[in-house]
Amino acid sequence: MVYFDVRPLGDLLKEFFEQHRGSDYLDETTVINSWPKVVGPFIASHTIDLSIKNGVLFVRVDSDALRHELNYSKSLLKKNLNDLVGKETVKEIVLN
Repeated sequence: MVYFDVRPLGDLLKEFFEQHRGSDYLDETTVINSWPKVVGPFIASHTIDLSIKNGVLFVRVDSDALRHELNYSKSLLKKNLNDLVGKETVKEIVLN
């Protein structure tokens, strides 16, 4: 008789990415996907590009005034994004 290891698909995907890309990949993906939730629909709609590398979140927005305002909120944004992930994934935010 053959027995299979039955586990939730989410657990299997997490294990796969941890083995092949590292656990940071999932955390970074969570940060990118959480951006609209953290900043709201208005800022999300003015965000042109998001990327993260080595703990640095690069954010490109389409407005100089919005970039200036976000500069004042970087520490709060960083805290809220890291809270959603459950650990310090974002160490710095660079606005372009």
